[in-house]
Amino acid sequence: MAIKIYAFGGGQMVEAMLRAALKKGIIKAESTGVTDISANRVNYLTETYHLQASQQPDWSAVATADIVILGVRPQDNWQGIMKELVAHRYQKDVLSIVAGVTVNQLSSSDDLFAITRIIPNTLTDVAMGYSGVVKNDRANQTVIEEFLNSFGKVDYIDESLLDVFTGYGVAGPNYIYNFLISFTNAGVLAGMPRQQANKLALENLKAAAAFVEQSGKHPAELLDINNSAGGVGITAQHELDKSSFSAGIENAVLAAVKRTKELGKENTGD
Repeated sequence: MAIKIYAFGGGQMVEAMLRAALKKGIIKAESTGVTDISANRVNYLTETYHLQASQQPDWSAVATADIVILGVRPQDNWQGIMKELVAHRYQKDVLSIVAGVTVNQLSSSDDLFAITRIIPNTLTDVAMGYSGVVKNDRANQTVIEEFLNSFGKVDYIDESLLDVFTGYGVAGPNYIYNFLISFTNAGVLAGMPRQQANKLALENLKAAAAFVEQSGKHPAELLDINNSAGGVGITAQHELDKSSFSAGIENAVLAAVKRTKELGKENTGD
C-alpha cells in the first residue's frame, strides 16, 4: 500500500524526494498533498507530477497522511505549522528537513509528535547516497525508512553530527564532481580527446569505488597493488604526495562544515 504524504513546502528538495518516491511507487500522486505559498510552484507540481498541490493547506488530507513533511525554510513560520498540527490533532509522523531546527525544538510540549529530522542527500534521482537521520522514540521507523529508502540510504547519526554530515556527506558529490573534472582535464592536457578522457575518468571512478567496496581492503592496500617499484603508478603517487591534493579536500570539507553551522545560527537566530 502506498504511503500517504503531505508536504508543507514544495521546494526543490521536497520535489526531488517526492519525484524519486513516485518513480519507485512508494507514493501515489493522487494521495500526495503539497502546500506552497508560490502559485507558480503549485502549478508546476500539479502539471508535472499531478500532485494535489495548493497554496493553502488541505487539513482533511493532512489528517489522513502517514507522513507530514516539514519542508519550509528555517526563517519561515515552521512554528506556526507545528501549532496547527497540534490544533488539528495530527498524531502520526512529522519528517523535517528544516536546517538548524532540532528534534527537541520540533517536539510539542505534550510530546504529541513522532519526529524524524533528516538531512537529505542530493542524489535522489539515482536513489543513492545517505541521508542523515535523527528521530525521537515515537517515530515510526518502518514507515519512515520505506519512504527514505526510495531516494537513497539511511544513516542514523547523533544530532550533534548533522552539521558535519551536511558539509561532508551531503556536499560530498561536489568533491567528486571536482575530482572528475580535474581528472578529465588531466587526460586532455596529456593529449587525449576530451570525450575519451571523460569516459575513462568516469569508468575508473566507478570501478575503483566498486573495487574498494567488494575487496573490503583499505584504499592504501589497493594503492600498493598499483604502485610497483619504479613504475608509472608510484611516479604519479609521488607528484600527488607533493601537491596540496589531500589538504585541499580536507580544507574544503572543514570550510563546508563551518558554513553549515553558520547558516544554522543565522536561520534560527541562535
